[in-house]
Amino acid sequence: MFAGLPELGIANGEDLKETLTNCTEPLKAIDQFQMENGILLPTLQSALPFLDLHGTPRLEFHQSVFDELRDKLMERVATIAEGKEDDRYVKLEELLEKSFPLVKMPSIQPVVMQVLKHLPKVPEKKLKLVMADKELYKVCAVQVKRQIWQDNQALFGDEVSPLLKQYIVEKEAALFSSDLSILHNFFSSSPKARRQGEVVLRLTQMIGKNVKLYDMVLQFLRTLFLRTRNVHYCTLRAELLMSLHDLDISEICSVDPCHKFTWCLDACIREKFVDGKRARELQGFLDGVKKGQEQVLGDLSMILCDPFASNTLVLSIIRNLQELLSQDALPRDSPDLLLLLRMLSLGQGAWDIIDSQVFKEPRLDLEVVTRFLPAMMTVVVDDHTFIVEQKLPSEEKTSLSYPAAVPDVFSRYLQDNRVACEMGLYYVLHIAKLRNKNALQRLLPALVDTYNDMAFGDIFLHLLTGHLTLLSDEFGSEEFCSVVFDGFLLTSFSSKENVHRHILRMLLHLHHKVLPSCLETLMKTLEPPKQVGVGFFCRIS
Repeated sequence: MFAGLPELGIANGEDLKETLTNCTEPLKAIDQFQMENGILLPTLQSALPFLDLHGTPRLEFHQSVFDELRDKLMERVATIAEGKEDDRYVKLEELLEKSFPLVKMPSIQPVVMQVLKHLPKVPEKKLKLVMADKELYKVCAVQVKRQIWQDNQALFGDEVSPLLKQYIVEKEAALFSSDLSILHNFFSSSPKARRQGEVVLRLTQMIGKNVKLYDMVLQFLRTLFLRTRNVHYCTLRAELLMSLHDLDISEICSVDPCHKFTWCLDACIREKFVDGKRARELQGFLDGVKKGQEQVLGDLSMILCDPFASNTLVLSIIRNLQELLSQDALPRDSPDLLLLLRMLSLGQGAWDIIDSQVFKEPRLDLEVVTRFLPAMMTVVVDDHTFIVEQKLPSEEKTSLSYPAAVPDVFSRYLQDNRVACEMGLYYVLHIAKLRNKNALQRLLPALVDTYNDMAFGDIFLHLLTGHLTLLSDEFGSEEFCSVVFDGFLLTSFSSKENVHRHILRMLLHLHHKVLPSCLETLMKTLEPPKQVGVGFFCRIS
């Protein structure tokens, strides 16, 4: 407990023990020891007997003086560090040299840690001693740990890894939340609110202004994204940069070539729309990638692969298409639409770009614009035509029935093209939001076979189940239930556990609206094996 005192020429318990062992008059020896090692203030000696008369133990008195002096010293250390003197760090290093031998003493340790915390560059020898001692490493300030981490990537990785796992768990928990609503879904939180999450704040604190640590975290995120294809790592990459931006950490923001692009995109995500002015800004950043700096496309693609960015881009595309339809204009004639598709394509290609290390923008298949989008628009036109037909007087009506099949081009591109598939899925969400039962019944079966099974991904199913709550009354119809469950969701639930879970999420909210005969069939179909708990089914039966 008192290790280090002899190095400083201060007597400890062992010295007292030796003195008492070798002396002939113990009381005099104790008095002498107290005189030599007590507070060296002549006027104090005459005052101490008064404390004795009041029954105040000397230990209590010395402890209170010690605590007061320690607090004053710690304040003084902070004052020196914040001062302007040229030799302020020399003073702190001298104090560190004197106090470090006592770092294992609990009463002195806070002073040593305070000095270490305020030194911008702790002597390497001291850093190694702190790193080698688990207890010291645990209690030292993050400012000291940063200096240790920047030269020990493995140790930093051990610290960061649990946070990254926690982040993914939280994102996936949000997608499987029992809350089912179109108003409060995965994308409802504002970017600034998301950056107040525990993981982002802790990573931001761990990085501080240290560019080397920031680069390490980005490398961890790239590696994990490559290993898992989990797009939530892309979200964290953008959130981390914008969290540092919020704190005005210019040391990092000024050297990250993605900063201004991410800042502009963040504003678009906040508005859930890319307007013309911001679209031109974003285009300027993409067009401004210079020869020899193409590697930045890897990071830009990762930022655009963030589901929150993709969501904003596709919502903007759908809105843009509606405007083109009202103006009788073609998709290929809209520069804003082509830019949105370019960014969506870059984001969708993030994994391939980083994996191959070929830093080129993926070529957008022009037939997506010239064939797929017009095919998607024919679905819209069919729908409008049918609605207008229904409003006509009976004598003017034709025998027009609502189309059952979707254009072959539409189905083929859903299967073969990633960008087209993303737009097709969001168009289905769009018609669900409009409570358009006919169009939904027409399109849902086409989603059974999509590019890389995107229609059965957690993000789309999370959104679709929320949107279907708007059509809750339609679940009383056998035809609607058949399309939603037999025609789409149940086609893959046996091979995909996540689909099973999303169906259960929806039934938890809508079971009272579902046709009883259909609900009974669903419960039998979805019933877990005997050994699995059936608490959920008790809740909805």
